[in-house]
This record gives sequence, C-alpha cells and structure tokens, in this order.
Amino acid sequence: MQLAGVGVWSSQLRYGDAAESAEAAAELEDLGYTALWIPDVGGPLFDAVENLLGATSKAVVATGILNLWMHEPVDVAAKYQSLVSAHGERLLLGIGVSHAPLIDAGDPGRYKKPLAATKAYLEALDATEQPVPVDARVLAALGPKMLHLSATRANGSHPYLVTPDFTARARESLGTGPLLLPEQTAILTTDADHARSIGTDWLRNYLGLPNYANNLLRSGFTEDDLTSVSDRLFDAIIAWGDEAAIAGRVQEHLAAGADHVCVQVLDTDPKVYPREQWRRLAPALL
Repeated sequence: MQLAGVGVWSSQLRYGDAAESAEAAAELEDLGYTALWIPDVGGPLFDAVENLLGATSKAVVATGILNLWMHEPVDVAAKYQSLVSAHGERLLLGIGVSHAPLIDAGDPGRYKKPLAATKAYLEALDATEQPVPVDARVLAALGPKMLHLSATRANGSHPYLVTPDFTARARESLGTGPLLLPEQTAILTTDADHARSIGTDWLRNYLGLPNYANNLLRSGFTEDDLTSVSDRLFDAIIAWGDEAAIAGRVQEHLAAGADHVCVQVLDTDPKVYPREQWRRLAPALL
C-alpha cells in the first residue's frame, strides 16, 4: 500500500453517530482527502472501520492506532481479510501499544515491555491462517527501537503528537522505503487566546502520558515546557492560524520526509464534527 497526500484524523468518525460519520466520510473523500484515520481507546473498532469503508470507494481507512492489548491477533487477521475482500485493499492497520494508564486501569500491571509486546503481536499476526500483509500495517513509533521495528516488521510508522523536526529524524531512522505518516493537530483560528483556550487542556492530557512526554523531552523540550504547556511547546505541536498557516505546517512535515500527513482539527466542542473546518482547509491542503 502506498499512501500520499493529506488525510483526516478524527475521533468523531470513530465514536460519533454512525450515520453522520458515513456522511462525513463520503464528503471528505469527495473533497480529496486520501485517508480517514480513527483512534482506538475501546469499543468495537471494526464496526467503525466497516462503516467508513462502506461510505467511501477510494479513500484509505486507517487505524491510528489499533490498541494491541484490546484485540486478539487471530480476530484482527480474520476481520482484515473480510473487510478487504468486501471493500478492496483500502484498510491500513496502524498498530500500537497505547499507554500504561489506560491499559493498567482495568488490569494493573498488564502494560509492560512495550517493544517486546509489539514484536509478539506482529509474530502472532504473521502466524494466523491468513496473515495481515506487512505492507498493510504500520506502527505507532516514537523511540528509535520502535522506529526500527516499524521499518523491519511493518510498512513504516504513524507517529502522533510530533513536530516536523521529529519527522526529519524519523525519516533518517526509517530510511527511504518505509512509509512515514505523522499526525498534525490543527486549530483554524487566528486568535491566539482562542487557540489556547481550545488546545491547552487537550495537549495537557497527552503530556501526562510517559510515551509522549519522554519523546518531547528527547526532542529538546524541557520539563517546564511540559508542566506549564509553554507557548513554545504549544506552537510546535499544534498548528493554528488561517488555512495557509496550517497548510504550511503540513508542508513542513512533507519536506522533512513524510509520505502523508493526517490532520486532526480541534474545535470548542470535541464531540462536534469539524466539517466546516475540513471544507475550508481542503483547498489549501489538497
């Protein structure tokens, strides 16, 4: 699978009303977005995937990410084969280890050795009767060892909450072949105070997760940046401004070596589909 252009990363498409998700997916494809990315923090993931595949005919539907603690490899492989048989090879499985606070909340101590757990999961996928093809899976990878695994046991990496500088380093680590598909968060407003009122608490929630915090520290941010959600950190992670400003940030990722960028639009109400913003951004992004 080769994936280029710009996609949409959306929790609404995953957890919102199924009928509206299908309607929005069809419009996003018509607008020219090449992929629809959805998260997985519990619930029937493949029901949402099937809904989006059924509403579209060309766009890739991608998991960002399939939480490996929540899905048995044999079930994933069987569902993958069923969906691609019905809808064509438009399903990309982004696979990841998620975060200890989420996984351990219901089963303390379950989250451990994330690199080894990912290797074991991929081995189990490969051992199924109809394995998920290597080129149809990418890994959530931030650290060097997981990036290496992305290049050798998958078709590349889907990093989340990263900067264009990270994208450049990840491309160097991955080499020229594997896909690099970063997520970019965006707020379509030219009002700095309004942008921060939308994005600060959203960002703070992620900064409490060690995987993201450690990667940002490796990237040159300080503990104070993370604790205070500094303007420096906010502006580096969240692209805000007009359509040209957000398109400019996407182009920075592409220039740094990304094959495809998926844009997550934040708005005041996180449950509302940001359809007007998707429409406004399409001419600039696509």
